[in-house]
Amino acid sequence: MSSIYGHTFTIDIFGESHGSNIGVVINGLPSGVKLDMDKIQAFMDRRRAGGETWSTKRREADIPRIVSGFYNGRTTGTPLCMLLDNADTKSKDYQQGINRPGHAEYTGNVRYGGFADPRGGGHFSGRLTAPLVFAGAVAAQILEDKGIYAATHISQIAGVFDNAFDLVSITKQESDRLKTMRLALNSEGCKQKMEQCIMDAASAGDSVGGEIECAVLGVPAGIGSPMMDGVESRLSSLIFSVPAVKALSFGAGNAFAGMKGSEANDAYTMDGDKITAKTNNNGGLIGGITNGMPIVFRTVIKPTASISLPQQTVNLVSKQQETLKVQGRHDPCIVPRAVPVIEAAACICILDMMMERGH
Repeated sequence: MSSIYGHTFTIDIFGESHGSNIGVVINGLPSGVKLDMDKIQAFMDRRRAGGETWSTKRREADIPRIVSGFYNGRTTGTPLCMLLDNADTKSKDYQQGINRPGHAEYTGNVRYGGFADPRGGGHFSGRLTAPLVFAGAVAAQILEDKGIYAATHISQIAGVFDNAFDLVSITKQESDRLKTMRLALNSEGCKQKMEQCIMDAASAGDSVGGEIECAVLGVPAGIGSPMMDGVESRLSSLIFSVPAVKALSFGAGNAFAGMKGSEANDAYTMDGDKITAKTNNNGGLIGGITNGMPIVFRTVIKPTASISLPQQTVNLVSKQQETLKVQGRHDPCIVPRAVPVIEAAACICILDMMMERGH
């Protein structure tokens, strides 16, 4: 089904942006896993709008309510279901027939014969990333017990770049520091310029996009499969499920196009009794399988589709050309709040693939 992901650790995301609730059902959790709800809440708060110039004025508490599969602080081994309330909605801003450019009104209308919920984007909304983040926070705790951590930062917003990760050497300390930041950056020297780009776009009724770099540390060699079931394939399918994601690259990414083989190949060496690589251009993945180096990938997020500038569209009911000025409350840049979403997706994918191998 379209909103279900995973082979062993599976998630089933449900709800609409302006429905009473959204949530997720997680299957495959072993029994007896202790969940630190404070850490889960902290993970979710990184996604939640916090009053910054770059975040929506919609304020949802996003306090997870677990209704099954959890007892006395530990998982029971049965399906874990979590609900989030939608308490701050303004559905009057959304009308049947309004076709917002860059949104899924037209495609969703065709796919579901006109019955899709149009309010706030319905099931197509970025609001549905909140239960994804919950599932990722659960997965992250299980991975941490195995010595596996994710580190994620904003690599650019509107052409303003942060320092990239060292593809070979990324530390848990970096991961911990980035998790405490509302604007997750390796170098805060670019923070003011990024914020100014967002404010300038918002003042003009427009929006900006950017790119997020994520690294997963501590994954052992040998996880994954070739061809259609490789780590790149499985991770890409989940990352591209996040609204507004338009491009994804691993390791050196687009730079491979200008390299020679002698530059692109990662030479192997011994570190004690362990085989390792001197470089990590391939982002920790060869043949769809982990090689023990950090898994590093970059995700491009398009500019927020909801902008207040006049746009040409066609009314889905009247079939007449119209000029539209989008109403509602929207982020002029969704990149900062997408950081924990991308990190959550990475944790879900890696845990699912490790559980398949019995790790």
